[in-house]
Amino acid sequence: MAASFPSPYIAAPRRQTDRGYWWVHLSDRELLRVRLCDLGLSLERSVLKLYVQRLYAELAARDLAFRPHVWLADEWFSPDGVPGIAMPFYLAHPRLRRLERHVMREVEGGNDNWLMRLLRHEAGHAIDTAYRLRRRRAFREVFGPASLPYPTSYVPRPGSRRYVQHLGSWYAQSHPTEDFAETFAVWLKPASRWRRDYADWPALNKLLYVERTMQECANAPALVRSRTHIEPLGENRRTLGEHYERMRAHYHSPQARTEDAVLRKLFVAEPGRQRLRAAALLRQLRPRLREHLAHSAGCTDYFAHQVVRTAISRADRLDLYVAGDSREAARNIKLELQRLAEVWQRGAGRRLAL
Repeated sequence: MAASFPSPYIAAPRRQTDRGYWWVHLSDRELLRVRLCDLGLSLERSVLKLYVQRLYAELAARDLAFRPHVWLADEWFSPDGVPGIAMPFYLAHPRLRRLERHVMREVEGGNDNWLMRLLRHEAGHAIDTAYRLRRRRAFREVFGPASLPYPTSYVPRPGSRRYVQHLGSWYAQSHPTEDFAETFAVWLKPASRWRRDYADWPALNKLLYVERTMQECANAPALVRSRTHIEPLGENRRTLGEHYERMRAHYHSPQARTEDAVLRKLFVAEPGRQRLRAAALLRQLRPRLREHLAHSAGCTDYFAHQVVRTAISRADRLDLYVAGDSREAARNIKLELQRLAEVWQRGAGRRLAL
């Protein structure tokens, strides 16, 4: 994809039919010239409505009367001061999911399980806002002060048991408010066995705090009831191309990544004739790699999953390919990822961007 996109933008037709969206059959290059506000998307008209209803059912099952309002925006977030959830526009239509994958190499929330994990996490932020939980002394004692500066990156401690494991990349360790949202999400998940799974972890105290606090909030009216939509899609006049330039600038900022060096040892950047994509091979090997790491490096299943998931994501973003025999590559991958896992477990300062 080019670094910049042509202008002017492609204007939406004055009248859109009820049969479908006017931009569905545009090429990627043409679609990137459409403004976000001209997509004409509606959460109510999309499959996302079903996921929101599912979230509400999970809250009801926990006897919580609170229902965060949900709207479409350019990415996932729950804004400070507003007890609601913004969902990214690309999840509202298959054509936009394909564009997201093409440009960003990944669709955050692109399957049922991942989408619900993200919704539960954002619901944690929303309920924190609704009941002003972060202002409570008990919240600060359990999770730390929410007033701490929000970092642009963090160095996780993969072996720490003071935090739950939910979204991946040890995200609960990034900030006290993220710690609470991740803990809430683990507690909210239907049929969650958190008492057993975290029985001998210090993180269990955080889960017990969430349970006690949610019992207090169950039928209490929210203290913050704003239904404002922050940065709604219908008011966003950036084109899709401009949106993705901003996203790529944020997520592709240069960082010293140990895994990049490992992957460039294993794979090449030239496509070649009939060469298999490195990410595709890693996905094929995923179950075996996770089993190997758990056995050879003594990793937990979660840790092994994070190592393999990160390798797949980086190989995809670096656009790497398999050179030579796939079986030989598979053997080398096992060895190199084992070394990478051992480096991470030693806490070698791997910095993760937020």
